[in-house]
Amino acid sequence: MDGERDFTARELAGLLEWWVEAGVDVAVQEEARDWLKPAETPTTEPARTANVAEPSHETLGDLRNWLSSSLQAPLAAASANRILPHGPENAAVMLLSDAPALEDLASGQPIGGEAWTLTIKMLRAIGIEPEDAYSASLSCFASATGRVSETDLAACGELARKHIALARPKHLLLFGDGPCRALLGEKMVSARGRAHKVDGVRTIATFHPRMLLQQPNHKSKAWADLLLLMEDDV
Repeated sequence: MDGERDFTARELAGLLEWWVEAGVDVAVQEEARDWLKPAETPTTEPARTANVAEPSHETLGDLRNWLSSSLQAPLAAASANRILPHGPENAAVMLLSDAPALEDLASGQPIGGEAWTLTIKMLRAIGIEPEDAYSASLSCFASATGRVSETDLAACGELARKHIALARPKHLLLFGDGPCRALLGEKMVSARGRAHKVDGVRTIATFHPRMLLQQPNHKSKAWADLLLLMEDDV
């Protein structure tokens, strides 16, 4: 049949591993879904804030270089450790997560420690190898107070839109409240469960892997979100 493909043993193993993690005992959702129905697009998007960070960047490389050194980036501080994005342009999926936590700072990547191990399982469950994903955080810096002001959040959102436009991912997965508030104008709990568009990219909101480790009962909901993310590929 058109659209069908054979899975490799590695892909199947990754899928089964995530099912075990999520406590999923069936490969379909409980309620019937109209697979041919076009994805819903919100009628309005949050008002955009002018880019307060830096003049425009022409390429993803330009933006990455700027993020590695600029003190104009949201939440920047001269002595703070930077957590830089990683992954290829035109990735199968871009992961945009909340500002880094301590375990992320220790690992030196946007999602670190056990949360990254779980993220790998989630990606492989939908047939994506981790090296084929682009991973970034809403800010390269952890907030000193653990909170992000509305002004900084708006600046992070504008910078994230530029990042998405330059990275050109096929799908966008928002992990946690921060990215959802910055790009969708609502919290994760209300944003998940339906498809969004961020500058033309199919977007799904879901729990941050850190939260799934703390509250594993949400893993089955995260699995439903992963299915929804890939629906347009069916």
